[in-house]
Formats: sequence, structure tokens, C-alpha cells
Amino acid sequence: MKTFKNPIIPGFYPDPSICRVGEDYYLVTSSFEYFPGVPIFHSKDLVHWRQIGHVLDRPEQLNLDQTPNSRGIYAPTIRYHNGIFYMITTFVVSKKGARRNFYVTAEDPAGSWSDPIWLEGAPGIDPSFFFDDDGKVYYTGNRKPPEGQRYLKHNEIWLQELDLEKKQLVGPTYSLWDGALKNAHAQEAPHLYKINGWYYLMIAEGGTGHTHAVTIARSRNVTGPYEMTETNPVLTHRHLGKNHPIVNVGHADIVETQNGDWWMVCLASRPYGGYYRNLGRETFLVPFDWEDGWPIVNKGKGMIESRVEFPNLQEHKWPESSYVDSFESAQLDDKWNFLRTPRGEFWSLTERPGYLRLRAKKETIREEENPAFIGRRQQHIHFFVQTVMEFRPKSAHETAGIVLLQNQDFQFRVEVLLEDQQRMIRLIRREAGVEQVIEKQPIEAKKIYMKVEAIGQDYRFYYSTDPFDWKQLAHNVDGRILSTDVAGGFVGAYIGMYCSGNGKESENYADFDWFEYHGIEE
Repeated sequence: MKTFKNPIIPGFYPDPSICRVGEDYYLVTSSFEYFPGVPIFHSKDLVHWRQIGHVLDRPEQLNLDQTPNSRGIYAPTIRYHNGIFYMITTFVVSKKGARRNFYVTAEDPAGSWSDPIWLEGAPGIDPSFFFDDDGKVYYTGNRKPPEGQRYLKHNEIWLQELDLEKKQLVGPTYSLWDGALKNAHAQEAPHLYKINGWYYLMIAEGGTGHTHAVTIARSRNVTGPYEMTETNPVLTHRHLGKNHPIVNVGHADIVETQNGDWWMVCLASRPYGGYYRNLGRETFLVPFDWEDGWPIVNKGKGMIESRVEFPNLQEHKWPESSYVDSFESAQLDDKWNFLRTPRGEFWSLTERPGYLRLRAKKETIREEENPAFIGRRQQHIHFFVQTVMEFRPKSAHETAGIVLLQNQDFQFRVEVLLEDQQRMIRLIRREAGVEQVIEKQPIEAKKIYMKVEAIGQDYRFYYSTDPFDWKQLAHNVDGRILSTDVAGGFVGAYIGMYCSGNGKESENYADFDWFEYHGIEE
């Protein structure tokens, strides 16, 4: 039996939404405060995915200035109708929860996508579109019930018609359902489908943590009333305990293959070293069947497995991407992101061809700002990264190096700086905004090699002036501060390069010749 390995998209790629166009599948995920926003993937077999770009890749589409950690772009939905792709999502603006919903369109999912179309009168988060077979289009989202919340975080799913020509919501709003599990809270992530004459409403509830779950209801009419199955929740792992290798399963979307089979994509996490989830919430794939008009997920097992029988589709592998980015292209690879919308010309691939140049900004990686940082997701439990940097600090406030980042207050930095006119390399551990210098050593070479190895939560840091003669900077460093279980929030760990004037203007820069990320298979 041919199998595939879950997750299908490892690392911080939560809230997956999927659609099929002929024999092609497209998938989007949340991106929060990272730019570009909403990574989009393409597959022909549901297992092998390649990123074809980002939906929100222009500053005029996505202004993330001063967006707090774990705010920004939440829970996108992708749909296709009459030759047009639609992506709708929530922009959470502030820590207090101010939010706005908008959608964009494209004829080619690789872009370019339109500027945002903001929807007035659309409270809540996790919007979705449904295209009915009578030509009408509906918006679904979550909101506080009009009669008031009966318990903490009690929400309901609501619906309203959308006029695509006027680009606005029209007509009355309808309360559809407030979930299967009373007091479970956080009813969200609604998706509507019409299958065999029934309207199915699938949602997430129980919060996006350990009690996350997928539930479903149905109706003969799009506006309800909706009845739920007695088998709810149709998918959850909360009853399996915190020692299970896959946890916090929820926030799902479904798709029918061209061969008539049904599959579900959803988010989940892989804890390691205890209940710590450095990788964030990842994208998983699970089969399901219809039985008595209701879905049975992974029949006979009822849960997501690490190994699953391959879909009844022709396997289609994409060319493997290189472990090493040599920065030879005129554009950054799609795997790289900025923190918030990049402002100013602080990076270049052309000023010194074959190098990534980062110019020092006064903004720091310790603030909710747009620092001179370019990073990528951690995607493996065991991995190593290495890079080589040329940087000569001219004053004591200039630093450059690599950072392992959960957020502005939880991170590791391997950085070069000037201390008492001596060039030094040091490792800093930052937890809850408090910094500790774990180790520092003098270093004088023009080229400085840096490497990090992680075996689970055991992190090891090295440096060198010769790529074949690594020197230990620190061993047995606990990596758990890179988990949301310590740091809070919703994002996974990033690894990247940065350069900073640390609050002061600077004309200095750091050049990176290459960057290598290599996952070690578990």
C-alpha cells in the first residue's frame, strides 16, 4: 500500500483552505504579521505541494505597519467560480481585536491578485464564500449572537448574501448555528457546501488549542434551520491526551477529487520535548467517507495519522527545491518573509550580485516593528541551519547575524558586534523581554560562518572563520522558548538574518553569501 506522510505542508502554515479546478488543487493558509501574506500552493495529487506565490504580495494590498504579534491576516478561504479565484480573509488590526474582512480576486492563482475589496457590516473573523447553484453568492463568518453571549467566547455562524457587482453585502442576515458543543466556545471557521441537495455547514469550535474540534450541521435551505449530526465532533484529538504525537486538530476544509473521493485538510500540531509546539500549527490531510448523509473522517480510526494511504490520484512530484539559497536570483524565493510590510530599501540582491545585503535599520527585532529581517519557517523537529556573513560593525550599537524567532520577546540571536573596539560574536537568549548573554567570543575574520543544530529541543550553536573548523558557542540550550506554549500567540518559529542599528540611524550593512536550511527526518 502506497502511503504519504503527514503533515503535507510542515511548519507554520495554519488554517488551510482548499479548492479544486479540474485536476489542479490550490491551498492557502494564514500568515498573521508576516509579509507577503497568504502563501498559496498548487498540487495535482493532494500530497505534493509547491508554493506558487503569495496572494497579498504588494504593500498597497497589505499594510501591516505596527501590527502586533499574532495579529494581521487570519484564516483565508479560497474558492473558484466562473473563471475567477476568490480569497477572503480577516485583517485583525490591534491587540484589542479590531478587525476588518476583505476579499481579493484573480484569474491566475499565481497572481497578480486585485487590491482588497473591504466589506462593510461584516463583523467577526474567518469569513468564507459560498457560490450556490442558483447564481447567488453568500458570505459566512462568525459573530457574537444578537441576543447576547450566554457564556465566555460564545459565538454563532451567520450568513448574508453578497452582490459581486456592487461588491457589498446585501439583504438580511441570518443566524445559522452556534455549534454542537455547548460551552465549548470559539465557534469559527465556517465553510458551506452543497452536496446531494443538502447544505452542509462545517465549523471549528473549542478554540484553536488542545480542545480544537471540527463539527458539522446541515439543512435543506441555505438560511436554515440547521440540524447537527449526533456523531459530532467529526474530528478532534483532545480525547487522545497531550502525549499524542498530533494535537489541537481543527479548522478544516474539504474537497472532492475528480474521481469522486473526499479529503479534508485541517490544522494540527506536533508537540515535542513535552507539550511544546515550536513548529506552530501545520497543514494535515485526512480522508473521509459519507455515511447516512454525514462525514466519517478516516473511517474505522477517526483521527489523523502520521502515515496515510495515498489518494486515488496519479502521484505528481514537483522538482525539489534546493536546501541552499545562494541569492543568485533577482528576486527572493517565496519561502522568505519580512516582519510586517517592508518599508525602505533595506535589502538588495543586486547591490552585490550573489549576496543578500541587509542594511541596518534603527528598528530592532525586539520590537513590534519592521526590522531589517528576512526569515523562513522552521519546518522540522530536527534541523540545522548555517550561513556565512560579512559584517564590520563601525559602532557599538550596530549588530547583525541570525535569529531564531518566536516573537519580539522570545528569541535566540547569534550576532556580531563591537565591544570595547573588539569585534565579538555572542549568543543571546531573550525570554519574556529579558536578555541573557549565554556566550561570547572575540572574532576578527572578514567572513563569519554561523550554524545552529536542533535535535528536538536541544539547540547547539557554532561559529567559524573556516567552514571546516567549527567552534562551539553553546551546547544544550533549551529551545522551548520558541514554542507558543511558552511565548503565547498563534505563530510558529522562524529562522532568519537581520541587521540593526538598535535604535540609531546607520549606513552600515551585512552581506550574506548563502543560507542553508536542512531538515533531519524523524
